[in-house]
Amino acid sequence: MANHWMQHEAQREKHAGTKGSFTRIAHRHGRSVHAEAEADKHKSGKIGGKARMALAFASARSHKH
Repeated sequence: MANHWMQHEAQREKHAGTKGSFTRIAHRHGRSVHAEAEADKHKSGKIGGKARMALAFASARSHKH
């Protein structure tokens, strides 16, 4: 149940039509998603929030068995 918020957020993104928006930002800048997230994680606003979320999702994936 620890990742319940992630499931909820993934559903919200899918419903809102914003799934993949951070990926598009990263590719527009010629970076991988992880590199873009590391570069933007201290920004405020939507971009910083998306960067921090991308890092949280990546961390959860790497800790999954």
